[in-house]
Amino acid sequence: MIMTHPGLPALWGMVVIGGMVILTLWAVITPLPASASAAVYNLTRVPLLRGLVRYLVSSPKILLALKLVFVVLFLLVIYAGLFGSQIPERNLATLLTWNIWWAGLIFSVFFLGTAWCAVCPWDTLAQWLVRRRLWKRAEPNNSLNLRVPRRLRTIWPALLMFIALTWLELGLGITTNPYATAAVSLLMVVMATSSLAIFERKAFCRYFCPVGRTVGFYSQLAPVELRPIDTQTCADCKTLDCYYGDRNTEPCPTWLVMGRLKQNSYCTSCGNCVSSCPNDNVAWRLRSPSVEAVQDARPRHDEAWFMIGLLALTGFHGLSMMPFWETWMSQLARVLHDSGQLLPSFTIGMFGSMAAVVLVYALFVAATRWLMGNGVPFRRLFTHLSFVALPLAFAYHMAHNLNHLVREGVGIGAVFLNPLGTGMAPLSMMEKHARHFHMIISQDSLFAIQAGLMVFGFWIAVQILRHRGRALLVAAGHRGGSWRLAPMLGFVVLMTCFHLWLLSQPMMMRM
Repeated sequence: MIMTHPGLPALWGMVVIGGMVILTLWAVITPLPASASAAVYNLTRVPLLRGLVRYLVSSPKILLALKLVFVVLFLLVIYAGLFGSQIPERNLATLLTWNIWWAGLIFSVFFLGTAWCAVCPWDTLAQWLVRRRLWKRAEPNNSLNLRVPRRLRTIWPALLMFIALTWLELGLGITTNPYATAAVSLLMVVMATSSLAIFERKAFCRYFCPVGRTVGFYSQLAPVELRPIDTQTCADCKTLDCYYGDRNTEPCPTWLVMGRLKQNSYCTSCGNCVSSCPNDNVAWRLRSPSVEAVQDARPRHDEAWFMIGLLALTGFHGLSMMPFWETWMSQLARVLHDSGQLLPSFTIGMFGSMAAVVLVYALFVAATRWLMGNGVPFRRLFTHLSFVALPLAFAYHMAHNLNHLVREGVGIGAVFLNPLGTGMAPLSMMEKHARHFHMIISQDSLFAIQAGLMVFGFWIAVQILRHRGRALLVAAGHRGGSWRLAPMLGFVVLMTCFHLWLLSQPMMMRM
């Protein structure tokens, strides 16, 4: 018998729809804005927090301690996956990796931006193996320091790896296989280490890592950023230590110059720029959680495809966990004469659902271009308007993961006491039912947060459309006419309704 999580009740669904109607009417009636609010608040200017913030950011001991903690947990996951029980719900490897880390990672982005990348055990182990230093700059750095080939200097590799990881996760079912979970984790370390040993700086983090690029793009919606305190100080700087590093500090791992930084996408929050800046001109600050995606982030074609890919893959994650998905795959398998694990059927279903999202987006972009006239090329519209996909994917990703986190993360304490699952039997139906009554938060609170996240994502997507759409209208020679953006507003409504429908369905438990 397959256990399922209950879907979002109809009452909360009506609340979300009501919020969408109000925001849609507001977007149609209100004139398009000229610019977004860019108010920021520097944490180093808070009297009681100034010293603490600077110490936490610049002290290598704090960061090293956090890295050690996550490396120990990661190595424990590897050991448990390779040598422990293969019962997924009793093994630390599968429970910690998929129910806690992967489910909770997206929420860490919402509050902490790209902080995960600063303590990532894949990069930490690669750094220690290649650089052979726990901290400080390694000279020589034991790398070939080759330039990344031009064709790879995009995030297409990260998107392809994200698609492959999704196929492994849902197609081969590595989420319920401790050994496969450990093997894939080790593979990521090997890839990070090989990249660091061959290419200059951290090419894996910049171009290849699917988790890092997902965290980076979602962090465009985070309320925190690492930026210069005084932009004029950066403009007058002659040494660019934030980029090149200094005697004790490594250079920026992802080729960023602090004085020109406008978006979080490629910042790994490593703190190198904070440590190396001779003027102490870099600090964390609070900001509006939408201003970067609304107006600051620059549009690039490969990044547009990554954002649309995020939207397609997050929706597919939810779709593949619906009880009717197995029925669909079985019916497709009979047509294809597929048998066994139904991998061909799953692969067709996965790429078909992804292609559907891309096709729908392209059609709505084409309709928008038709209303605007031919003043703006289709490629430019496709790229600039892709930012609306980001909050839609982010909001649904959090709402979906919240189910896994609060319902399936209940038994993590017991698993830590016996991480290998030695002598344990699979969860009984009684134990699975008990999870529904001992959630981390109440079910009503869960539904309220999910509904709030859907409205939040819709609201941010509407803001992005209005701000970026105005610039496109001007480029097309229209001073007004916000009605020409109606197709894209329809796309935002359509995708939100699809995500709301997914949340309203019973969802199969991961394990």
